[in-house]
Amino acid sequence: MDTILKVENVSKSYTGHKALEDVSLSVPRGAVYGLLGPNGAGKTTLIRVITRITLADKGRVLLDGKVISEEDIFHIGYMPEERGLYKKMRVGEQAMFFARLKGMSKSDAEARLKGWFERLELADWWNRKVEDLSKGMAQKVQFISTVVHEPKLLIFDEPFSGFDPINADRLKQEILGLRDRGATIIFSTHNMASVEEICDHITLINKSHNILSGSVEEIRREAGGNTFNVIYASNDEQFTAATEGIASLLGESRGVVGGYREAKILIPKDEDVRSVISRLNDTCGLRSISEVIPSMNDIFIRAVNGTL
Repeated sequence: MDTILKVENVSKSYTGHKALEDVSLSVPRGAVYGLLGPNGAGKTTLIRVITRITLADKGRVLLDGKVISEEDIFHIGYMPEERGLYKKMRVGEQAMFFARLKGMSKSDAEARLKGWFERLELADWWNRKVEDLSKGMAQKVQFISTVVHEPKLLIFDEPFSGFDPINADRLKQEILGLRDRGATIIFSTHNMASVEEICDHITLINKSHNILSGSVEEIRREAGGNTFNVIYASNDEQFTAATEGIASLLGESRGVVGGYREAKILIPKDEDVRSVISRLNDTCGLRSISEVIPSMNDIFIRAVNGTL
């Protein structure tokens, strides 16, 4: 795996509080990487360590295989959850200020910014004051200011908060477009639906520890625990007899459209799924069988509660 960012055994404490304890993770290049966790888990502290806003007490952060330095910050774009624009400045002036801070020339900054303003339907607001922007418009300006210098690593902390569904989807497509053009995205959120839609890999932090890391697909499949939803034509007694010794019935069966029955079963890991399907097909009038893949929301709750 080609890794762009590594966090190795990072710990950080504040007075009377351990924010991070021995946290490690690896972010694949070109991925959208979800950073998840309940409030107060340590996500924002980790982001601040990565961006060198604060320094770790222990451990290190590597970008492209080298310990991250002040110069590397020019290759990172960070949009914090706490939005911060100067209300009395004009919108274009504010965006130019942030672009110049990232080392862009005035001409390059203006050309790229005006392209982004057109793209996100903000062109008419270039000479208006920031205080006149709606919350969603202000967030668009901050998004543009985060990406305009085309950094190789982008970090977004709750980027969709405050957006209506149309603009949230628009921003999601822009983030995926940035990934497709070569950027790596770290995406901190509480929105599990967004994680399933756009994240390739995740790390879940809880109580200052990394408790779960991996690809979204693998984590969801492993958390499913070989659970299947079965629709069949026989009665419940025949179905129970057919599954005896090869699968466990989870909950109660129920009737579904067409006069069929539906049940959820757990097949042991060492049992051949194909042989179970064959037996059910021979004895129960099997209509369909499908693996039950838990949602990221279910996995999040189970992991935080220690039941995963």
